[in-house]
Amino acid sequence: MLDTIGEPIALALIGLVGGVLLGLAARMGRFCSLGAIEDGLYGGDWTRMRMWSFAIGLSILGTFGAQSLGLAEIGRTVYLAQDWNPWASILGGLAFGYGMALAGNCGFGALARVGGGDFRSFVIVITVGLAAYATLSGPFAEWRVALFPDSRATSPQGLAHAVASVTGLSPALPAFAAGVALMALALADRGFRGSPRTVFWSAAVAVAIVSGWLGSAWVARHGFAATPIVSHTYAAPLGETMLYLMTASGRSVSFGVGSVAGVLLGAFAGSLARGHFRWEACEDPRELRRQIGGAVLMGAGAVVAVGCTVGQGLSAFSLLAYSAPVTAAAIFAGAAVGLRQLITGFLPAE
Repeated sequence: MLDTIGEPIALALIGLVGGVLLGLAARMGRFCSLGAIEDGLYGGDWTRMRMWSFAIGLSILGTFGAQSLGLAEIGRTVYLAQDWNPWASILGGLAFGYGMALAGNCGFGALARVGGGDFRSFVIVITVGLAAYATLSGPFAEWRVALFPDSRATSPQGLAHAVASVTGLSPALPAFAAGVALMALALADRGFRGSPRTVFWSAAVAVAIVSGWLGSAWVARHGFAATPIVSHTYAAPLGETMLYLMTASGRSVSFGVGSVAGVLLGAFAGSLARGHFRWEACEDPRELRRQIGGAVLMGAGAVVAVGCTVGQGLSAFSLLAYSAPVTAAAIFAGAAVGLRQLITGFLPAE
């Protein structure tokens, strides 16, 4: 197969399939990070947050199961192979979360909304991509590297691997325990386990994440080029997709480009299936200004933190990387502050 279509196209197709699942989950299953936080903090409904718990738990089981079977060498992933910088996770996560609240969605959520016809979110997607690449390899890259230097780790930067090094156990054992605990936490809620659709789309998200690790590992194993083992994230890949659209004749397609296209296709199909597709545009310049500012914070914050709500909150979490829970907590905190500012203006409760 690789001899016929080539490694870049194979990776893009793998990203496309997972992206379609994620796009469908966003539109059909209402899988959304900011929506989950807002529901919990202001509606007292933690069902969508439990979707994240279930998806993370199942993705941990799938990822470490794949490693145990020799199907994915997860130690090569950027989340485990790069030295963890706690300050990058905290500051990048806070910036991303606050920006997400200002913009009204994360990069993934905005991309899914574009698939539903929302041109307000199209501006967010473009801005996140530009800000991410400006921070990753553009004019702000030197500042980022000076403040948060990259270095290769001497041991896997993961919780399961740390437990394994202390106890002598296989990393899969503590990982399986964590995965089962997270799934049990979600299923403990009667409302969650009583909604087959909610459980199904949570599982679909986990399948998308694991398929990224499995698929890219398969290409790395059978191809000739040095192929990184990757899964889904939505900050730098937005900028990468823009570059590909402008320079395709001299640039190869990639997993990230396929993943972005997949979310758009899945969200489009999901919005049509539910009868929710409609063209929308921003009518308030103040709202657009706030969304652009939030998107800039998201793009820069995601690069500093090495991932967004999906990149750290799902892909890195499926590896139990040190960075995942810290970044996820920082994103939650930043979003909580941003939502409080937008909803109450920091006024004292009466």
